[in-house]
Amino acid sequence: MSVPSVSVLMPVYNAEAYVAEAIESILRQSFTDFEFLIVNDGSTDSSLAILERYAAQDARIRLISRANTGYVAALNEMVQLAQGEFLARMDADDVAMSDRFKLQVMRLRQEPDLVCLGGAHGMIDEKGRWLTCLAMPEENEEIQNLALKGHTPINHPCVMMRRSAVLQVGAYDTHLNPCEDLDLWLRLGEVGKLANLKEMVLKYRLHSNSVSEKQGELQNQKAREACQRAWQRRKMNGTFEASELWRPGRDRPSRYRFMLRYGWWAFNSGQRQTAMLYGYRAIQALPWQGEGWRLLASAALKPIEVGER
Repeated sequence: MSVPSVSVLMPVYNAEAYVAEAIESILRQSFTDFEFLIVNDGSTDSSLAILERYAAQDARIRLISRANTGYVAALNEMVQLAQGEFLARMDADDVAMSDRFKLQVMRLRQEPDLVCLGGAHGMIDEKGRWLTCLAMPEENEEIQNLALKGHTPINHPCVMMRRSAVLQVGAYDTHLNPCEDLDLWLRLGEVGKLANLKEMVLKYRLHSNSVSEKQGELQNQKAREACQRAWQRRKMNGTFEASELWRPGRDRPSRYRFMLRYGWWAFNSGQRQTAMLYGYRAIQALPWQGEGWRLLASAALKPIEVGER
């Protein structure tokens, strides 16, 4: 059997609600020369049955099922098993755009010094409702500067990386979980260039069971540690800036702020029903604050502009 160009790495843990859609989005890629590595990381729901069904249908899927070790250990396991020139990350709750691999492989082959390539990504909620599309910094210098300050300028499930470079820097550091991605970008940036495509490559799902939402404070702590290590390696004095959590915490003020953010994203994308939903959620979090009511009223009453339907 010929060696594939791309190895897709997808750890799965209790993702029965979303994993079929994630798999379908990979199997529908316009670029077809890939192997699809999936580690069922000790799921206790019906995820394994879903994975086994797809593995029986498509020979590109290589399914490993075992006891739970955590997703970072699962990723390192797949890095070692991978045969492809490029490694494409995928999460079990996201949706890849159909031309993602085509665009990323083309760019990586055009630029041999490029070691890690992400892209713009859409934001959807737990029900797949559209919120917005987030552009990402596209050039190496800006990406590196942001990473060195603790920001995450490449979205992990969007990336495609050179396997040789990932192996060169030692793959993922389990100690820095759940900020292993920023640490890897910093180390990859020391052996090559980083970039993002302007095109949207993925729909990224926001939901309360995600790692980012559950472990926001720990993620920030590990981001600082990853930056401090990078400053030492690069013999530089750095400044850590990324102190604001980018996902809601459990407290009401945090939930309120993020429900507003998601709601205005939806409103500005013309998704009035979704904006109303997040207006309601903001009001439920802090009913005496006015902004939630303003969002709800704007979504319900403001005239719809031409082209918004």
